[in-house]
Amino acid sequence: MGGAFMIAGGALRGLAALMLVSIAGPSAAAADPPDPPDPLGSVMWEALRDQYFGDAPLRFDDRVKVSAPADAEDTRAVPIAIDASALPDVVEIVAIADLNPFPLVLRYHPHGAAATIATRIKIQQATAVHGAARTADGVWHVSGVLVDAAGGGCSAPPATYAQTDWADHVGEVQARAWPARADGTARLRLRVRHPNDTGLVAGIPAYFIETLSVRAHGAAGPGPELARIDSLEPVSEDPVFSLDLRPPPGSTALTLSGRDNQGGVIAATIPLPAPVPTAAADRSLGQ
Repeated sequence: MGGAFMIAGGALRGLAALMLVSIAGPSAAAADPPDPPDPLGSVMWEALRDQYFGDAPLRFDDRVKVSAPADAEDTRAVPIAIDASALPDVVEIVAIADLNPFPLVLRYHPHGAAATIATRIKIQQATAVHGAARTADGVWHVSGVLVDAAGGGCSAPPATYAQTDWADHVGEVQARAWPARADGTARLRLRVRHPNDTGLVAGIPAYFIETLSVRAHGAAGPGPELARIDSLEPVSEDPVFSLDLRPPPGSTALTLSGRDNQGGVIAATIPLPAPVPTAAADRSLGQ
């Protein structure tokens, strides 16, 4: 009995060692190489990478173009644009202002749109602004710029509150769509009246737009969702967005719907001009 027990014990120990090798060995061999360092040298990048991208593969890619002023004139409304149209099959775009109290600015889902978005954001201090585009294969492609700023854009109270009737105009939409171009995209520029308050001022709760969705509309009724913006605290007061949409043939209008974090509803219908014939467009450009 004792010998049998010792043999069984040895067999178990050998099996355990074999299992340890089979588990640890391939894992170590298959481990992904570490990400290259952030070209902008952001001190927050490592933490933000883990927080917002997790274990997804990520690479720095010059095909993602991030535009912003080198010096912010108004830290409450800094214009930024992210253009990832050089990448194939972009399913999501993310904007991050690394040193903001709320780094994540927005997530953009261009279902039926070009992989580009422009808006205005709040900047709390000089920071790296990263733009990341996720392609259908799950890879995040990242680029960015440095923005110098005097600071305070996120903690300043909205100017909207100085108007006695501001609450009567929350959610009002001003928008314009341009005719579809030769590549099938139609430019939409929209502005929503809203304080977009971060909640960093004592005694004032956060109050900001959370979601905006754009759909095509034709003779048959509502069409597919073309784009969705998941907006967060750092987007500027009275936010402005510029999108390049691909409405399906026969679309006569765009419908905008959304909500804010306190349940307020946003809705608008924007007429969509008929496509301009190429010859007419050429003549209008003097070609």
